[in-house]
Amino acid sequence: MRLHKLKASDSTGTYLVESPVTETDILLMARQLASLRLRRGRALTSPKEVFSHLQALLADYGHEVFALLLLDSRHRVIAFQEVFRGTLDGASVYPREVVKIALEHNAAAVILVHNHPSGDPEPSQADIKLTRSLQDALNLVGTRTLDHIVVGHEGCLSLAERGLL
Repeated sequence: MRLHKLKASDSTGTYLVESPVTETDILLMARQLASLRLRRGRALTSPKEVFSHLQALLADYGHEVFALLLLDSRHRVIAFQEVFRGTLDGASVYPREVVKIALEHNAAAVILVHNHPSGDPEPSQADIKLTRSLQDALNLVGTRTLDHIVVGHEGCLSLAERGLL
């Protein structure tokens, strides 16, 4: 992998690259920027605010990935952590491990996140059932489940906005 020297441009939020850039380089930079946008201390106020960042991080996987966006009591990011890796059409997610990670980070709230390699973010019945199971487990230790976001090439879908949480 080549490293590109980025310099801040005169316009806020824009950068200059000092060498030729490939599509792969651009995608890598997008993922790095998305990770920065979900950095520790950033306050989250709406699902749409994080959709593009989550899409940059998860949409290109050829397998399912289940992740947690761990938040403090003011809904500021503590960490974004990929937790489980699955196959083309599913991932085994264990409530015990999700609760353990939430407690390790002292998270007051979490946003559950997973991708659909098919590209279609429409949640399955298994996604909805898993959401309720994880929500119940997290409630037992006082951690709120704010949302479950499904990421696909076609966009992101918030189960909370759909009234499924």
